[in-house]
Amino acid sequence: MKKYIKSLFKHTALMVGLLAGFSCEEYLERTPEAVLSSEVAFKNFTNFQGFTEELYHCVPNFTNRYWTNSFNWGDDEIQSTAQNFHFGTKIENGDFWGWQSEFDGWNAGWMDRTGAFTPYENVDNNDARMFKGLWPLAWIGIRKANLGLANMDLMTDATQEERDLIEGQLLFFRGWFHFQLIQYFGGLPYVDALLPADEQLRLPRLSYQECAEKAAADLRMAADLLPVHWDETVAGSSTSGKNDLRINKIMALGYLGKNLLWAGSPLMNFESTGSRTYNADYCQRAAVAFAELIELCESGEAPYSLVNFEDYSSLFYTAGQNWAYPGADEAIFRSPYLDAHNSTYGTATQYTPAILAGGDVKFLPTANYVNFYGMANGLPLPDDVSQMDAASGYDPQFPWRDRDPRFYHDIIYDGVQVVQGSTNGQEELRYANLYSGGNYRDARTGSRTGYLNYKFVPITVNNFDNGQSYGQALNINVPYMRLADIYIMYAEAATMGYGSATGQAPGASLTAVDAINKIRDRAGVGEVDGQFLGSAEDFLEEVRRERAVELAFERHRFNDLRRWLLLIEEPYTLKTALSFDRPAAGMPTVEDTDDPSQNRVVNLVENVILERNFTEKHYWLPLKVADVSIYPELNQNPGW
Repeated sequence: MKKYIKSLFKHTALMVGLLAGFSCEEYLERTPEAVLSSEVAFKNFTNFQGFTEELYHCVPNFTNRYWTNSFNWGDDEIQSTAQNFHFGTKIENGDFWGWQSEFDGWNAGWMDRTGAFTPYENVDNNDARMFKGLWPLAWIGIRKANLGLANMDLMTDATQEERDLIEGQLLFFRGWFHFQLIQYFGGLPYVDALLPADEQLRLPRLSYQECAEKAAADLRMAADLLPVHWDETVAGSSTSGKNDLRINKIMALGYLGKNLLWAGSPLMNFESTGSRTYNADYCQRAAVAFAELIELCESGEAPYSLVNFEDYSSLFYTAGQNWAYPGADEAIFRSPYLDAHNSTYGTATQYTPAILAGGDVKFLPTANYVNFYGMANGLPLPDDVSQMDAASGYDPQFPWRDRDPRFYHDIIYDGVQVVQGSTNGQEELRYANLYSGGNYRDARTGSRTGYLNYKFVPITVNNFDNGQSYGQALNINVPYMRLADIYIMYAEAATMGYGSATGQAPGASLTAVDAINKIRDRAGVGEVDGQFLGSAEDFLEEVRRERAVELAFERHRFNDLRRWLLLIEEPYTLKTALSFDRPAAGMPTVEDTDDPSQNRVVNLVENVILERNFTEKHYWLPLKVADVSIYPELNQNPGW
């Protein structure tokens, strides 16, 4: 990685390219006809867009990065015990070095990858998705964006619209890649120019908020230059209907708001100012950006809307649609993806017990996290789920009854029918036997917690129904950002920026509580109860719970706990499982296979199965030793 950082700062010649991994000898061996002049590369929109397209391929696809994919590292998920190579398991042990390829002999992580020197590394390989790593490709993308911006004056054969499209994309990616890095590592050098090769490396690490300001400037300018949809531009008309992934104003506004909200969050504010509170100014600015985005969508000017809840699964997977890309009209930012069918080989079955689909690496929702899924009336569960709660209607003898509809979409609980067709004589596998001692309860290759996660896979993913087979054309992809996320981030920003649940950005049509209720209304959940509206702090708890439920298992929780300064605090350091029995024969409501939510259980207890021993140093990931050894101003994160 040392050579990545040195290349970032020192190589300035066009054809060397950012961290391309070429040696001088390899470059000199190229024939003259293989070298494209800068005048040709940047002269018109078609050529310049070809250069810019490589930036999209610098975005890792965390959903399908490996045969099995670990991307939920908070209190939300726990892995089966059969293997321990994924970064999520290393995090459990406090080993945050594990994100680095030097400490990942399997090269399974999506944040780093040995040999990821170019955006198109191994694209002809059937496993091309495995050659994407955020750390190396972000620096490649930053360099490439700066290279393009430095050559905008060579774009002479172009309209103003075409110039705006190119410049807007380049600015977006420069801001986006910096944001992706600083949210994990804290303030870094913000590289916003091609640096002269004859200057010594001395760019210092900036504070988080200093970096965020620079990213905000790039993202704001990108939003001002880009259209809400490329199909509505002259330049984009030639690829009409195929522009959904191209960077637009909505994407830029979304990440402008997210970047500002993160900068205003307690961890980032503490790193920058020493205060462990929200920064109201950053929150207000974030709310304004989100409000601008929401107004464009709700007016119909932008092509994004919340999908109907009956189509909720289409946000995460498609099946039988010729590998159609999931996300529907709600996904705002997604990574490009090669070989969509590869998701059937690993991601599809990593949530299914081995007795149903083979494999030994399984990812299970923790019981403590499933507890965030409250009741259908909108009220939360009690802190102790073994106790009755008259206010919400929760009954520990019927723990699956009258829950938030998203619970039934996302979570497989005891008694749910899993196998839909013939079991080939293994009828004992048809229903999810998740009670204590059930055949789905296996710490090594099944459920450790009493639950399964089916948010991203159809119920037919098993070796009987074969929903994961190639012929089903199953395509799984979790978006980086979707519109529901925007509403929830707006609610958080407006609450902490303006000091109440009725906080509202200037010119916005929604208050903070309106935004949360909009998401709940879509799912058919009761709106926020009045008891949570008395203060910003009370309402913030409901905002955070709503974020936990709506965005469950979508790679947000780890960063949320960090930015809220909660990662190292109980109960967020604890992971739990449910133990319970089915009632004996003759007792009321023994089993209802038509509606398992009505099943009665007995002896329900929540048990801690893992405690993570974190300290303050775990709020930031460690930088690579080789990188921080380049020059003193690039210092290591505290404690590492």
